[in-house]
Amino acid sequence: MTWTWRYEGDDGTITMVGGDSTSESFTSQGDAETWLGETWRDLLDAGVAQVTLLDAGRRVYGPMSLRPVT
Repeated sequence: MTWTWRYEGDDGTITMVGGDSTSESFTSQGDAETWLGETWRDLLDAGVAQVTLLDAGRRVYGPMSLRPVT
């Protein structure tokens, strides 16, 4: 299985980051979630508003906002 994050804008459109529309691939859901926990601020700074977790292209959950709750 290949786990990836789809980067999205506020309106759900796919957002490009560093010339790529998804993050690197992960071998487990836990690895993907740990990576997001470590990098969400950088993604938000790069213009990503929300993410969706995919497993082999199938949506697992999301979209999930990267903005802090106020």
